[in-house]
Amino acid sequence: MILLLLVLGIKSCRDSARRDAFKNYVRDVAAIVQGSDSESKNLFAVLQRPGGQGQVQLQNAINGYESDATQLVDRAKGTSHPDEVSTAQRYFVEVLELRRDGIAHIAQQLRTALSGQGGQDAVGRVATQMQLFLASDVLYSQRFLPNLDRPLKKEGLLGQVAVPRTRFLPDLQWVRPITVARSLKGLGAATGPSGPIAPGLHGTALVGVTARPGGQQLSQSGATSITITAKLAFDVNVQNGGTNAERDVVVQLSIVGAGRPIVREQTIPSIAAG
Repeated sequence: MILLLLVLGIKSCRDSARRDAFKNYVRDVAAIVQGSDSESKNLFAVLQRPGGQGQVQLQNAINGYESDATQLVDRAKGTSHPDEVSTAQRYFVEVLELRRDGIAHIAQQLRTALSGQGGQDAVGRVATQMQLFLASDVLYSQRFLPNLDRPLKKEGLLGQVAVPRTRFLPDLQWVRPITVARSLKGLGAATGPSGPIAPGLHGTALVGVTARPGGQQLSQSGATSITITAKLAFDVNVQNGGTNAERDVVVQLSIVGAGRPIVREQTIPSIAAG
């Protein structure tokens, strides 16, 4: 009887320690997510109101966010976690790496975007990097959370711990170069090759995506089964819904799944109005 009680006591202690490890991990993740969400808030506040500071101050602010994002990646990599959430942990680090890389690329392009030489191209590249933020949000919700929720549910902790949600990209409009250009207009970035943006309606829209060589149409409302081959490619149909011709329209493809997301981009030289 004494031996049985001793064994039960040891098992109870181990179970308690394991549950505490899960709780501590979720708590650490929540703290890092809070820091990342704060970065998003500060970054887009600066991008939305760049006129409140000079170009040097704006550049320094973005550089500071890049440094902070790098520190968050390091914190995530050093987070202690139970073996059961190793897959979730890997995705969590990738989420933060995507956000760090997006901020870093924006910082690199910002100086050119704010200049009169090549400013339009740089604005397009800044908008392209917003796709990294979008990919990080998808990776978090579709890969990290499910791989964390399953072991938490198995331990009976899913309803007992507050698993954080996060969204770094506040609005999908930020992936459009015209949105970035208008945001930075106060500092002289919203320029075309020979002057300011033409008046009138601007805007492009994604009409459809077709996988080749199979010819499958990708759906926005559900999954599409595609056979992976060495010749896999995608045809992207983009429509100009504005009253002005659009030039150097950047199209980026992000494939999120097992491992690091695959990101490819190409530029459409011009799209006629309408």
